[in-house]
Amino acid sequence: MVTNDDHAAVLDTSDAWIVERTGIRQRHIAADGQATASLALGAARAALERADADPRDLDLIIVATMTPDHPMPAAACQVQNALGAARAGAFDLNAGCSGFVYALAMGQAAIEAGSYRSVLVIGADTMSAVVNWQDRATAVLFGDGAGAVLLRATDEEHGVLASLLGADGAGDELLMIPAGGSAQRASPETVAAGLHTLQMNGRQVYRFAARVLPEAAEAVARDAGLSLDDVDWIIPHQANARIIEAAAQRLQMPLERFVINVDAYGNTSAASVPIALCEAADDGRLQPGQHVVLVGFGAGLTWAAAAVRWAAVKPEVQRATLHRLWRELLYRWAGLRTGLVRGINRLVGRLSTLWRRRKHGE
Repeated sequence: MVTNDDHAAVLDTSDAWIVERTGIRQRHIAADGQATASLALGAARAALERADADPRDLDLIIVATMTPDHPMPAAACQVQNALGAARAGAFDLNAGCSGFVYALAMGQAAIEAGSYRSVLVIGADTMSAVVNWQDRATAVLFGDGAGAVLLRATDEEHGVLASLLGADGAGDELLMIPAGGSAQRASPETVAAGLHTLQMNGRQVYRFAARVLPEAAEAVARDAGLSLDDVDWIIPHQANARIIEAAAQRLQMPLERFVINVDAYGNTSAASVPIALCEAADDGRLQPGQHVVLVGFGAGLTWAAAAVRWAAVKPEVQRATLHRLWRELLYRWAGLRTGLVRGINRLVGRLSTLWRRRKHGE
């Protein structure tokens, strides 16, 4: 955990300055050797535990992230393997901080199309890997984290009622990592210039977010046939407490109906909405049958919103305990299988090399 005082020790800032402008008091940072796929896996297991679901029944895994472990393969494939979800397809989705809500809409559409019945949607980012820790304007804002939900086909009247996706690529330069892609390839010069770290025009992004958050929330509620009075909770992307306060004023809604945890986590990008959603469900604020609007906004520029009628699963205790033991065995087997497959692949590669050398007399 990194507190504001930790930042103040190395940057020209203070706890009071950060709290006043952002509402952030602390943020969590991944441990050494821990990357996005590991964070996503933890969230995935928690979601399956909550739903008492078998990983082998998963049809699709979507990981919303802008900080995968590697440019390829997708972090979702690493999660799929570690879960032992042998039947599931898997892919990553990059829509910046809007990513989780984008992925939720994709999962909903896949189920509604009849192609899939069980979709695991994860938002995960390791922002500490792409933040310039000497830049006061961005270093104090971001943290690492992950959250996940399980979508399942049902005939009951709950789940995602409506979704809305938006983008304006003309604002791409307002929030971006300039180097490391095909346009500006990695080089000693780009690294020295800090172009592999996040660059942000904070003032412009603030204006964009303060406008699009209430607009998207209002529009998706309307698309779901709800008035704002029907909405019990709004769970926004946790970028800045002042943005959320401005949105509440514009929507003429009390701040108490917004789930806010930016003080404890900072901006965790695609992870922020699912983390707040899971916390609200865990602490009892979010109850079955309530309406919740999820809103994300971020790099792209992108924005997304979803109106959801919440449904909570309460598995029978004895059955859930047996399933928990089964899942743990499955996870252990997945780890053993991974080591076995990789060992066989390396052995086959070495034998093939020896055979070619012998064949050609080398």
